[in-house]
Amino acid sequence: MDERAFFKLSCGLYMVSSQYNGKAAGCVINTFQQVTNDPIQVSITINKNNYTQQIIDHSRYFHVVVLDESADMDLIGTFGFKSSKDINKFDNFATAKDQFEIPYVNQNVAAGFTCKVKHQIDVGTHIIYIAEVVEADVLGDTPVMTYAYYHQVKKGTTPKNASSFQKNASTSGYRCTICGYIYEGDPLPEDFICPVCQAPAVVFEKV
Repeated sequence: MDERAFFKLSCGLYMVSSQYNGKAAGCVINTFQQVTNDPIQVSITINKNNYTQQIIDHSRYFHVVVLDESADMDLIGTFGFKSSKDINKFDNFATAKDQFEIPYVNQNVAAGFTCKVKHQIDVGTHIIYIAEVVEADVLGDTPVMTYAYYHQVKKGTTPKNASSFQKNASTSGYRCTICGYIYEGDPLPEDFICPVCQAPAVVFEKV
């Protein structure tokens, strides 16, 4: 099987968040989509190892924002490669709360959706949530960030918990042993800092 075929599937880059008993969590996903129109329902797929999934399981509500092309790697790195169990991801970014007190990032985003879980499907490593949209808002006019733009322009990589993660994806350069970001080029500058997790050049390995 040529797993590169899956890179031809078009999708966006989104941030899903939830809160339960005063604990907020959020992570980056690329699996948000509309599934019905009447009622308006959407789906997300999220790894069982993500703390955000555990919070959604308890709260039964989540908020999704659509990232736009202005979103930088600090924002994506914080929500994509760190755990809400360990840090408050929302501390260093502009945020707001929806009607259910779910915090969401409202910078570098194009739209937001408040969703109530109606069904869930266990698919092994991940849970698929089907949810009814309770509220939707346009938050900006900057072009939305596609997953292709994230990889090709932002030079982003894929977290191991993501549905689209591929163990055998081959790219030459240097790989961050902390988050998996790949620097394409040779040599790697001695003062290079990983744009995703801020690790120094010394933790990179040749690939």
